[in-house]
Amino acid sequence: MNLLMKNTGLILILLVLAACKKEKPPVSPGKSPYDLHFNQLPTVWDEGIPLGNGMVGALIWEKEGKLRFSLDRADLWDLRPMENLKTPEWKYSWVYEQWKKNDYGPVQKKFDVPYDRSPAPSKIPAAAVEFDISSLGDIASVRLHLKEAICEVKWKNGTKLLTFVHATEPVGWYRFEGLEKPLSYTLIPPAYNLKGQSEAESPVTGQDLRRLGYKEGKVARQQNSITYSQEGWGGFKYQVHVSGSDHNDAVEGCWGVSSEFPGWGKKASAQQTVATNLAYGKDKAFNSHKDWWNNFWAKSSIEVPDEILQKQWHLEQYKFGSAARAGAPPISLQAVWTADNGKLPPWKGDFHHDLNTQLSYWPAYSGNHLEQEIGFIDWLWKYRDTFKKYTREYYETEGLNVPGVTTLTGEPMGGWIQYAFGPTVSAWLAQHFYLHWRYSMDREFLEQRAYPWVKDVALYLEGISRFNDKGQRQLPISSSPEFHDNSRDAWFTQTTNFDLALARWTFEKATELAREMDLPDEASRWETILSEWPDLAIDEKSGLMVAPGKPYTESHRHFSHQLGYHPLGLIDFSKGEAHRDIIKNTIATLDETGSGSWTGYSFSWLGNLKARAFDGEGAAEALRIFATSFCLPNSFHVNGDQSGKGYSNFKYRPFTLEGNFAFAAGLQEMLIQSHSGIIRIFPAVPSDWSDIRFDQLRTEGAFLVTAKKENGLVTNVEIKSLQGGILKLKNPFETKEFICSHNYEIDDQNTIHIPTDPSTVLQMKIENK
Repeated sequence: MNLLMKNTGLILILLVLAACKKEKPPVSPGKSPYDLHFNQLPTVWDEGIPLGNGMVGALIWEKEGKLRFSLDRADLWDLRPMENLKTPEWKYSWVYEQWKKNDYGPVQKKFDVPYDRSPAPSKIPAAAVEFDISSLGDIASVRLHLKEAICEVKWKNGTKLLTFVHATEPVGWYRFEGLEKPLSYTLIPPAYNLKGQSEAESPVTGQDLRRLGYKEGKVARQQNSITYSQEGWGGFKYQVHVSGSDHNDAVEGCWGVSSEFPGWGKKASAQQTVATNLAYGKDKAFNSHKDWWNNFWAKSSIEVPDEILQKQWHLEQYKFGSAARAGAPPISLQAVWTADNGKLPPWKGDFHHDLNTQLSYWPAYSGNHLEQEIGFIDWLWKYRDTFKKYTREYYETEGLNVPGVTTLTGEPMGGWIQYAFGPTVSAWLAQHFYLHWRYSMDREFLEQRAYPWVKDVALYLEGISRFNDKGQRQLPISSSPEFHDNSRDAWFTQTTNFDLALARWTFEKATELAREMDLPDEASRWETILSEWPDLAIDEKSGLMVAPGKPYTESHRHFSHQLGYHPLGLIDFSKGEAHRDIIKNTIATLDETGSGSWTGYSFSWLGNLKARAFDGEGAAEALRIFATSFCLPNSFHVNGDQSGKGYSNFKYRPFTLEGNFAFAAGLQEMLIQSHSGIIRIFPAVPSDWSDIRFDQLRTEGAFLVTAKKENGLVTNVEIKSLQGGILKLKNPFETKEFICSHNYEIDDQNTIHIPTDPSTVLQMKIENK
């Protein structure tokens, strides 16, 4: 009898354990020192906890006592055209004639002012879901788990919320656990139809949503779901659907956002998408979501001894993984986190190509995230014909330029036209095609995309340039973002260093790529045209100038004058003492002139500049200032100095993302460089960083590098060759006595040369370490 009771008891225990194991929810995130962690929910939209997947996103915060999910989708756009851009005067030649006559007012009135005055075209918000949490009491903690991309909110009464935006599906999930009674929720449309008179505010602070003139959307409530349908301009429609259900002491649900526009093709509605995902199930959804993020984080990693820089890098990687995807639109000013304050987003949430989109993709290359970066390339290629049409209409020539400010579909939006219609925008964008080729060594990409894009830009620049009285090519009028803002003085009679660097870079790379493709006649043509452009304007004391006769003498947020140094590399330390002097003087001038008129991205960019000049202490300081003074608690870059320490005279907080991603690129630049054709490991780290490591950072030539530094010495290096070729590595060791798994040679510059095949893995280490 006792034996039977013992066996029965054992069976019961096993059954209970099995049941507990079975009921353990798979949505169980782990903690990381890099997580965002707060004791309260944020109470303003731009400090919300960010979740996203490149197409849809959410900000989690509290508004007037309600838990609020601010929902967004990347292709929610009011695409009404700018009518002022369809007039006979909309020509570069007309602007030039007005400028020559010193009658520039009509240009500003016709092309600059309408961007500020018109509410659209513009990115628009989706809606919000609110939960009444008044009965739950005080919050114990709020955590964004970076590794799993999941937000967790805990209340002191034991209630817990877990919510995530699925990594690949256009839906978000939520689950409240430990509830004593069901939790009500509602869907809040954007403020398109609030009573009262709309206000026309600055595009920086955001214009009133009511100015769009939309009809009131429809909200349909059913027992377990709410559907919101909104019509926009020109046949555009979008739908937001949320469906939830009760499970004992839990509430679980799923939301989605869909969009449609004439000519876009048929897509599933939000209601259909949510139904499909609910049938699939939250647990399976979370597992596939977690797998994607595990793969993302496995692409690369770093460990540096500076806790501020280390954490900020992880936050930037997380945001990049949340904002960039193949198949989704590029990263716009706010990506999938459009303003939820009754207004349009800052600067209409558009695509600024005079800096913002470019900087946003800098970390993708050495960070080994080309799978995300290709979304930008795909979008540029998709609207190539649109850009060529713009080039013919505005510049009256063939080839390819891109508007500096564009809509979702690549159409020009206007603004300060020196940059909104800048003459070298497509050249800076061409660098992303070039970098994708160099970091992937994908021959098909080179032949079908990289060279065709660069070639079209070269044809365009050849077409609009003219010879001056010195027999050199120049642009009729030239600018340097954003010197002199949008005044007549923002146009220069001689080609600025910004435009000139991009022109010279274009013809240099067109020559290089044509030779790579064995097209000697085309290479010769581009090389000849390159020789016809003048050299960059250099001041003996201050370094790179804004334009001939215009040295850099006043603090300015945009480092457009030194584009030839970074990121283009026309001026580089590897090119000799004269170049090194130019770089040192240029950076010294930036430091001496001061940061009074800088914004946050300026410090991120400075970190890159100093890293490329092998100044580890200076790079770390600039990046630390960015992280501690120009970011909100949720890590969003907000342009102005939030610290009160006087790093900038700008104190405002329009939120944009390019500064965040340029920060990540700057820290990576401190750890590895390859732009000169030679890989350098730990080229710009502070002297007191004794213990560092990184895993699988990518270099030009398609190499993945893993390296470790211990007690101030590099001890281990592993390099994977993805495409084969000659590896050129600056000897990272303090000695030439090291162990290498493959045969190598060292030249008189202490550079290691190793021939590799695809999939070759090289192991290098210090003996007895």
